[in-house]
Amino acid sequence: MTRIHPTAVVDPGARLGEGVRIGPFCVVESDVELGEATVLESHCVILGGTRWGARGTIGSHAVVGGEAQHLARRGVAGRVHVGDDVVAREGVSIHRASVAGAVTRIGDRTYLMSQSHVGHDCVVGSDVVVVNHVLLGGHVEVGDRAFLGGGSAIHQFCRVGELAMIGGLAKVTQDCLPFAVVDGNPARAIGPNSVGLRRIGASSSTIAAIKRAFLVLATPGSEEDVRASLRASEVAEVRAMIAFAEHSTRGITRRRVGRARS
Repeated sequence: MTRIHPTAVVDPGARLGEGVRIGPFCVVESDVELGEATVLESHCVILGGTRWGARGTIGSHAVVGGEAQHLARRGVAGRVHVGDDVVAREGVSIHRASVAGAVTRIGDRTYLMSQSHVGHDCVVGSDVVVVNHVLLGGHVEVGDRAFLGGGSAIHQFCRVGELAMIGGLAKVTQDCLPFAVVDGNPARAIGPNSVGLRRIGASSSTIAAIKRAFLVLATPGSEEDVRASLRASEVAEVRAMIAFAEHSTRGITRRRVGRARS
């Protein structure tokens, strides 16, 4: 059965799935949809235009569906759509899109740790881990299975590729290649995410091909004929990397290349 604490304020226009539980002092506005078995801990605020999938958890003092922090688009009624089995821990904030009819999206099974922020118009994939105090600026895109380390900040309009790993406190101002590790301030590409690739069962030959592609794409001044060979690769992950790089508008986070220290 759906259970609503007596101190919670739930608009009659909210649509609650079977088994939803709403804790003390929560506020749920009209035009909110909560999927079955989703749990709201105390003091949550879920604003209009939010759709949260099944079996989710929204931690204490989280705010979902807040107005976009966009000075030129105040009062715009964008939306937030969140998938199934998503956890948002205490103090998380997720802002609605900055254009009417547009959507801030979060995929299935993503884990948002405490005090992390998803800005307006972001698209976050499935199985993503967003560690404490991560900041996603507006229009950021994060691929499936990416890992964003604690306190990292992703500049607006940047993209983080599939299975990329961002180090803690990194300052990311350019796109991060799929399957890469990025760290530092300013962020630099460190190497391929070999540990993550092994964890998903990638073969040794696939990992080796990704390493070769990483060296080409993350090193300034790579030759066009080498890039052409990546487009024709038999390895799907390599083709995904070159396609990602060639659709970048902000440029790719590169390796730091210089003289070796003696």
